[in-house]
Amino acid sequence: MRKSVLILTGILFVLVSACSTNPFTGEKNLNFVSNAELFPVAFQQYDQFLQENKVVSGTQEAAMVTKVGQKIKNAAEAYFKSKGLSQSLEGYQWEYKLVQDPAVNAWCMPGGKIVVYTGIMPIAQNEAGLATVMGHEVAHALLNHGGQRMSAGTIQELGAVGVAAATSGKSETAQQLYQQAYGITTQFGAMLPFSRKHENEADEAGLILMAIAGYNPENAIAFWQRMEANSGGGAPPEFLSTHPSSSTRIRNIKSQIPDAKAAAAKFGVKF
Repeated sequence: MRKSVLILTGILFVLVSACSTNPFTGEKNLNFVSNAELFPVAFQQYDQFLQENKVVSGTQEAAMVTKVGQKIKNAAEAYFKSKGLSQSLEGYQWEYKLVQDPAVNAWCMPGGKIVVYTGIMPIAQNEAGLATVMGHEVAHALLNHGGQRMSAGTIQELGAVGVAAATSGKSETAQQLYQQAYGITTQFGAMLPFSRKHENEADEAGLILMAIAGYNPENAIAFWQRMEANSGGGAPPEFLSTHPSSSTRIRNIKSQIPDAKAAAAKFGVKF
């Protein structure tokens, strides 16, 4: 019992000491993975991905990815500078690539390494649609969501160790039941809501970035409506998903647009 108490106490200490202030939102977040640790690994994985996949260049779509990416980057740097937080972007190495793949997807690795798949371009349709996508993905990187997810995963693993220690005196069947209950509870009660919270944060910050970059954030509504139509209603129930439902997302975005426009107005951008 004493051992389990020590382990659980250690977990609590990690939870408390790992909280840091997010430079973009000013909120306290669980993150004990530094950019200095994360960026080199992300950059290596990005380079490897590009070597193993077909990068599209010399096309209008590729040029649009570069153009929108640059404008989102400039918006991010202007926003952080206005907050006196330019140092938070140290180590970022911005790069934007269009990759031949039918998947309706895009992503941004920690440190500003962005990939847009050709499969999402027909849904993006134009620069504003693409800015919705890239603003969202860049926001994930600026909000340090990668480090937060890694930190949460580590805490979940430590919790499993604590459960094992606390139930070590019980039968093997009982121990398995406790571990299964812990896994289900943390997955549906913590990890999935945690991921959906990240998506909402990235939507909100992405709207600000695209607005500062000169793209009307109202265009995000039409983009997500096209995404919803493209899914054909085949998405899993929200509580089983890492992402909010399309209806929830669209509703949240509508409420976030005024703040995005207000933020852009401070940089002389009005809609």
